[in-house]
Amino acid sequence: MKKNMTFHKKKVWVVFLMCAGMLLGLMGRLVWLMGVRSDHYYEKAEELHERERDIKAARGRILDANGKVLADNKTVCTVSVIHSQIKEPEKVIRLLSAELGISEENIRKKVEKISSIERIRTNVDKETGDIIRRAGLEGVKVDEDYKRYYPYDTLASRVLGFTGGDNQGIIGLEVEYEDVLSGTPGKILTTTDARGVEIDEIGESRMEPEKGDDLRLSLDISIQEFVQQAALKVMEEKQAERVSVLLMNPQNGEIYACVNVPEFNLNDPFVLNTGEDVSSMNTQKAQERLNQMWRNPCLNDTYEPGSTFKIITMAAGLQEGVVSLEDHFYCPGYKLVDDRRIHCANRRGHGSQNFVEGAQNSCNPVFIEVGLRLGVQKYYQYFRQFGLMEKTGIDLPGEAGTIMHKMENMGNVELATVAFGQSFQITPIQLAATVSSLINGGNRVTPHFGVAVQSEDGNSVKELLYSSKTGIVSEDVSKKVRDILETVVSQGSGRNASVPGYSIGGKTATSQTLPRSANRYISSFLGFAPADEPRMLALCIIHDPKGIYYGGTIAAPVVRSIFENVLPYLGIKKTAVKTREDNS
Repeated sequence: MKKNMTFHKKKVWVVFLMCAGMLLGLMGRLVWLMGVRSDHYYEKAEELHERERDIKAARGRILDANGKVLADNKTVCTVSVIHSQIKEPEKVIRLLSAELGISEENIRKKVEKISSIERIRTNVDKETGDIIRRAGLEGVKVDEDYKRYYPYDTLASRVLGFTGGDNQGIIGLEVEYEDVLSGTPGKILTTTDARGVEIDEIGESRMEPEKGDDLRLSLDISIQEFVQQAALKVMEEKQAERVSVLLMNPQNGEIYACVNVPEFNLNDPFVLNTGEDVSSMNTQKAQERLNQMWRNPCLNDTYEPGSTFKIITMAAGLQEGVVSLEDHFYCPGYKLVDDRRIHCANRRGHGSQNFVEGAQNSCNPVFIEVGLRLGVQKYYQYFRQFGLMEKTGIDLPGEAGTIMHKMENMGNVELATVAFGQSFQITPIQLAATVSSLINGGNRVTPHFGVAVQSEDGNSVKELLYSSKTGIVSEDVSKKVRDILETVVSQGSGRNASVPGYSIGGKTATSQTLPRSANRYISSFLGFAPADEPRMLALCIIHDPKGIYYGGTIAAPVVRSIFENVLPYLGIKKTAVKTREDNS
């Protein structure tokens, strides 16, 4: 009996100690939660009673070279509903359906959905938002927001780009300079009770958004407008598929204009510029058509440059010393390379001519000979030296690279065709940047639009700087290239680009797209002025013109028209220029 009592007492003590231990553990945990971790759980509790709504920041504006606004902000509204606060659901449904043009069925689904907040529609015009706000229905929130607005609609559409519903850039400068333009969003914090109903006594607290910085460009809207009109005119006259024109300063890479017609409407970027109805297409086809419309052919697409590329062969040959201005050539209308007869554009031949005359005549056999004198290895060396195997670094997304034969796969025939601009592809911006370096004294510049970041009041935040590389060719070779190309315009195939009072240099080109049997052509002209000290380079490319398709006949006059109007606009004065008769 005594033994059993002793055992019972031990058992009681064990239970007591266990309970005491558990109690001490709970007390310790309570001290930990209320003391050490109190701040953390206080914050968690606050979060349960705070509802957060974002306030979009106004994007920075995009300005042209003279401060004209190319991309701005328009005040719009975001309309939302909060289920727990709605007292008159039928009134809310009728009002929102009537003002927003959404079916009552769809509005009802969102009004009756039990959630913290349901967004009904964004980008609602301010007038409509004010009507909904003035109705004063509980549970309906109208927050002011911003929508991107482009004052010039189609102008420079593929350069500027546009934003999506979230106000973030999608293409063009809008996405390239997203960090500069986007700003910092703000927030509206609303305190609610346990049922999610706002506590009126506390009200809302706001963290104001910070506006994005403005971006100033080298692009000049007056020049862009004129160039676009010139491009549209030749596209209509020649019933061309499309026309691209680049205008840039070859000394520093600043781009004055970049036109790709037909352009599209930046304020309605999901409407095809062909007039086709996207809604009638399946999703994949519609997106493909939109993506194609949004592409910038000047840098996203490659093409076979044709004879404008002879400028590169010319510079490489002169720099290497394999050709001089006085070297003589004979053109019977073709040149035999290995077992291939490669024709000149003039099938009857140019006969005997020196190198300068060969350039004036755009004679294929002359440039084939220069290419062969250089040889594959040297030609590749200059290809790299001139920067043709790298991208230009232009401040727009999606730049394509050069499509070129591998050196080990390049024989004499391939070298011959490359020497006069066929059997490979480059982008228009790559051609413009490369030729700029060959005529500006040998400095490889980075083509660009962005010039400076500035605040809304016009104060500079930072100047935008771009890399450059010297010694692409010598000053002497650069001068020879300029002089030869000036004679191409004053005496040769580029005569249609001449402008009285200005010395113009340039090169014509006419190339055929693949397959050759389709008889589709690309006509182009690359020109610069003044020829002795270039301040402007223009490249005009006409895709699939109907009827006469020679670059010297249809593309050179476009550049002449641009120079006639833009050179005086930029303050470049006329000088006494020798005429062909003076030279004879």
